[in-house]
Amino acid sequence: MPDIFIMLLVMSVTGALAGLGAGLFGIGGGAIMVPALYFAFMYLGYDQSTVMHMAVATSSAVIIVNAIRSVKAHDALGNVDWNLLWPKPPWNSYAIWIGIGAFIASLAIAPRLSGQHLTLIFAALALLIALQFIFGRPNFVISKTIPGGLALPGIGSIVGVLSALIGIGGGSLTVPLMSLCSVPIHRAIGTASGFGFAIGGPATLGYIMSGWNVPMRAPYSLGYVNIPSFFFLTMAAFLCVPLGAKLANRLPQNTLKRVFGICLFLVALNLIRKIIF
Repeated sequence: MPDIFIMLLVMSVTGALAGLGAGLFGIGGGAIMVPALYFAFMYLGYDQSTVMHMAVATSSAVIIVNAIRSVKAHDALGNVDWNLLWPKPPWNSYAIWIGIGAFIASLAIAPRLSGQHLTLIFAALALLIALQFIFGRPNFVISKTIPGGLALPGIGSIVGVLSALIGIGGGSLTVPLMSLCSVPIHRAIGTASGFGFAIGGPATLGYIMSGWNVPMRAPYSLGYVNIPSFFFLTMAAFLCVPLGAKLANRLPQNTLKRVFGICLFLVALNLIRKIIF
């Protein structure tokens, strides 16, 4: 029982940090939640073959709520580009293709990966994301417009697959991509929060389906999604997302991103250390 209380405390603190991250950076908070869930499940002694799958799946479920809360907060500040997020016709939306990629990854790709392989994928991508946060040049652009046409299914599905495999809301990928295409940083952050829903919804459904009959999961789980962890993460994050969105307009983004990038870099190195050694 004391272990459960420790886990719930960890989930509450992690959820609050994830909510702040969702509002501040347009990310779903997965880069914070997945490592915390991984170490919490390991501490409680759950089977290593399912720990990372449960961490990624539960993070994806929380991202649904974080994304809805975050996009509302950013929209109230005028920082969501709805023409980019959900254009007409809707099949010209990156969100559609991102969602398709996320569903395929969670249903068909992640279940075929071992816990160690999924952990290494998360750590490797987290290192790249961290380096981008630390060294990225916010004023560097490669295009004056967001690519359309054949780029939609290609870029969108790749973002969806990668995001679903590591349990993130996609902001760590889509914010830099939009910035490179001349979208102002605050608008990129606000719009990216909407892409989190396109990732979290399909990914969660896929992880519930693919993990439904898998043994050695944590109790009270739907597929790979652990319900108690989801509940406490969501409750804490729900309260903190609006605060993060307000801070995003007031605080120096470059400094915040570098601090977050350094923390994420250290977490990724620790995950690699646990797998290798």
